[in-house]
Amino acid sequence: MTANELSMPTGEPSMTANQLSAPAARPRRKRSRRVHMVRLGISRLGVTLFTASLAMIFLLPLGYMVLTSLKDSDQMTALNAPLYPARQVMYTAPDGQTYTIYDVPFASGTRELALEKPGRVQSTFIDPSTGQEVEWQGNWRGLTPEWTPVLDLSNFTNVLQVLNFPMLLRNTLIVSVLGTIGAVSSAVVVAFGFARFRIPGKNGLFLVLIMTIMLPFQILLIPQYMGFLAIGWTGTLLPLIVPNFFANAYNVFLLRQYFLTLPRELDEAAQIDGASPLRILWSVVVPQAWPAIIAVSLFHFFFSWNDFFAPLVYLSGHEDLSTMTVGLQAFSATYSRAGSGTLTQTAALLAMILPVALFFVAQRAFMRGVIVSGVEK
Repeated sequence: MTANELSMPTGEPSMTANQLSAPAARPRRKRSRRVHMVRLGISRLGVTLFTASLAMIFLLPLGYMVLTSLKDSDQMTALNAPLYPARQVMYTAPDGQTYTIYDVPFASGTRELALEKPGRVQSTFIDPSTGQEVEWQGNWRGLTPEWTPVLDLSNFTNVLQVLNFPMLLRNTLIVSVLGTIGAVSSAVVVAFGFARFRIPGKNGLFLVLIMTIMLPFQILLIPQYMGFLAIGWTGTLLPLIVPNFFANAYNVFLLRQYFLTLPRELDEAAQIDGASPLRILWSVVVPQAWPAIIAVSLFHFFFSWNDFFAPLVYLSGHEDLSTMTVGLQAFSATYSRAGSGTLTQTAALLAMILPVALFFVAQRAFMRGVIVSGVEK
């Protein structure tokens, strides 16, 4: 027997070097996994915080608008007023006089007292709990008034009474809804032709159509206005509705890109069954393209709802036909100083309710249509 055979215990198998190092390798793997999970969690947390910060920055104007619409006009002009909607705490004396309550510092601590007789060097306060007068040495203008949270809903009723909101809403809905119907229907037909038909020079025509996006609206303003003036359409809603029934290049581009993702086999199967091109469009293509159609519809609806320049040009002098943007501009010019913007912010908030609600209802189909038609193709 050799020396190795004598040193080996009988009945026990020998262990290799890999088996000896296996227990030491397992803790290392667990540590690496833990480190990886920690790094992954930190990266996800960082991305979440960054996204939340950007969202808060973008939502700050909306938050300011909401808070301002719920504030009292006196709060907007008061010094050291809080950011949230609030009202100064007042004390009513037995004789019916009202006084503002301030935080007044004393040697024993701060007390809430009502200012009765203000002065530069010495002021007289009333203790609301006892009704007794208290003398205080100092300038009262440096004191902080007491505020209590109060939601002022009177701004909404004032705006609805002064702005003639129902009329503006009616005119804006007529322009936006009819314009959206015309823009989407015409864009669907043109996009279907570019996506499915073999037309000589189709790519060149599509390129020319896309190039029209680069034309500013101001270049076409005077010729269009002269044309509408010649046929007597100025002063009516027709210049804001009828041009939308001629396909817009941007809408055609989005719909064409989505139509290209749909399989042609379905068109060929319908064509074998005897379906006409319009029948194929209505029964085969449109039911599959609802996400893109909804996206284009929302795009145009929001554009028409927020359009200010065209209604201002074509509806000048006809206040009964004013849309929401023109009415808000006239209202802001009149009441911007009254209440330091509370009424203006309230009117803008009322005008945003319908578009925001519409977007949240259709946001899933909207995002799907934008991603497929604008990114993947």
